[in-house]
Amino acid sequence: MANADPSQKVDYVFKVVLIGDSGVGKSQILARFARNDFSLDSKSTIGVEFQTRTLLIEHKSVKAQIWDTAGQERYRAVTSAYYRGAAGAMLVYDVTKRQTFNHIARWLEELRGHADKNIVIMLVGNKSDLEKQREVSTEDATEFAQKEGLFFLETSALAAKNVETAFLTVLTEIFNIVNKKNLVAGENQGNGNSNPTSLAGKKIIIPGPAQEIPAKRNMCCRS
Repeated sequence: MANADPSQKVDYVFKVVLIGDSGVGKSQILARFARNDFSLDSKSTIGVEFQTRTLLIEHKSVKAQIWDTAGQERYRAVTSAYYRGAAGAMLVYDVTKRQTFNHIARWLEELRGHADKNIVIMLVGNKSDLEKQREVSTEDATEFAQKEGLFFLETSALAAKNVETAFLTVLTEIFNIVNKKNLVAGENQGNGNSNPTSLAGKKIIIPGPAQEIPAKRNMCCRS
């Protein structure tokens, strides 16, 4: 999937949030995806920052609004409001720090308490290039993802490994859901809409139980 022509009309706008403890590499993942950039001097995010990237998915122009939320406890009350309207989320932990993985359940609970119940969620184990320092096995993360009904990938923002795949998986899943929803709406109403489609404030209907979507697609990659 290539980047869209900047002059092309945007067909869809999808909001995706990055969530997880401070220091797991959320900002670096965002920088790698949005600008193909990486900095060893990155500082902790204060509050919330966001960047955009427009892609072509099945010949449609999709603008991804990626929100990078602060992981520090003191910002939790502020950032929780930014979950609303998100069509996708990436729960990020550091494979070299077990504690960041242990906190994922709490982050997931908070996300589900503020976001649409059918939001597309991916579990992301970052810093997979630091294999000798690993504290979280791929098997543990896979088991958690399957239990909670999440997509799962291990990434390395430093090595630019699986970052693109992780975002495209989430965005494509959202795109497919919206397309199905629009088809149903078109059949019921018989009229079109030329405005960009944003999922902010709209309920996403996923056919069948939400937990049936993710881990069964075997979205697990380690090295």
